Formats: sequence, C-alpha cells, structure tokens
Amino acid sequence: MFDLQGKVALVTGGNGGIGLGMARGLASAGATVVVVGRNAEKSRQAADALTQEGHRADSIEADVTQEAAVAALFAQVERRHGRLDILVNNAGTTVRKRVEELSLDEWREVMDTNLTSAFMCSKAAYPLLKRQGGKVINIGSMLSLFGAPYAAVYGASKGGIVQFTRSIATAWAVDKIQCNAILPGWIDTDLTQGARAQVAGLNERVLARTPSGRWGDPSDLAGVAVFLASSASDFVTGTAIPVDGGYSIA
Repeated sequence: MFDLQGKVALVTGGNGGIGLGMARGLASAGATVVVVGRNAEKSRQAADALTQEGHRADSIEADVTQEAAVAALFAQVERRHGRLDILVNNAGTTVRKRVEELSLDEWREVMDTNLTSAFMCSKAAYPLLKRQGGKVINIGSMLSLFGAPYAAVYGASKGGIVQFTRSIATAWAVDKIQCNAILPGWIDTDLTQGARAQVAGLNERVLARTPSGRWGDPSDLAGVAVFLASSASDFVTGTAIPVDGGYSIA
C-alpha cells in the first residue's frame, strides 16, 4: 500500500533541506520525482543525485511565486511525464523580524513564497490530479501552531497553509484527491541553521523541549511524505501532522 511505482510526484523547493528529504523518500518508494526550484543548477544536482541512487528523477526551473511560471511548469510536467499524481508544496522562505520591523515588501515576499505559491500550484495541478485522483501535501511548520516574536509573517503564512489545506480537502474529496499538511518541527537545514545564528539560545531551548532530545533530520520527513502520497492514506484528508520529535506536546 506504500508502493508509488508508476506515480509522478512534484516537489517545489525539492532541491535541498526537507524538500530533498521528502523527494528522496518518494523516489525510494518508486515515484518519478520532479524537483522544482528557482536555482536550476541546484535542482539539477539534486535530481542527478537521486538518479545516481537508482531512482527516477527530473528537474525543472520555476519561480512558483509567478503565475505564468506556474502555468508553464505544469504544462511542462504534462509534456514530459503525461501525468501528475502527487504535489508537494514545500517552497518556503522567512524573514526573522518583529512585526513592527517588517516592511510590506518583506511581508509579501514571504506570503507569496510560502502560501500564495501553494494556492497557485494546487490550482494548476488540479486538472492533472483529477484525472486519476491524487495527493496534495502542503508543508506547514510548528509556527502553524505557535507564535514567536520574530516570526510574524512566517507564522501567518504557515497558519494559512493549514486552513488552505482544510479548504481544498473539503472541496476536492469528491475528486478522490486527498489534501494534507505536514508540520515539521526543528529540522536541521540551512534555514534553521540561520535561525540558530540569529536567535541566541535557540539550540539549547529546542533540545531541552524536544522529548526526542535532538534536532530532526530532513530524512525524518520521508516516511510521512510516503504515507500521505500513497494509497495507505486514501481515507485521510484535511489533517496537519506534526513531525517534531514531540516538541509540540512537551
């Protein structure tokens, strides 16, 4: 029931961090994975690495904050692969500032990258997913649940991801499309390494609160991504699953 052979999965921001961790998991389960990012070379290298590991992978350069680029992306996926079964909306960025320090341009950049891109990609993917049924996996955050003084716009975008997921889950269930969110905890990526550099004492606080006693690794997202992408989750929709080593219950 976890077999993804014959499926095509697209992962935005799939060329590094948790995006690549999920892409590797989906590929390991048999899916052909399309790695999407603005950095064409980085995406190509990620796809090449998956191919060298014995998986099927492709890469496409696209800025998923731009409507025309999103339309072209999904047209290209259809031309190259003929179908789409799994969409992972993972593209993300952040600006670590208190709300009174944020500029409108910074607000828009984060919202466009984290939330509006998920809307545009989901809308563009819908006709492809509807053909045979499919899966949408949106990437939220612990800050979908909690507040933080330096994460006003990031938290707003990731809270929005959860509500967006619930909305499309109710709309598309009749089309046999399941839509769920993953809420990663503190995962060791370039993004969180930047947070540790900016926020004094963050590393110690995370380790003290996380029952598992460690930061997560991008590979920790692979299993839940495969579950939500596979027929094992055909009666699971509209959920938001924390993958955080217990951080959110401590």
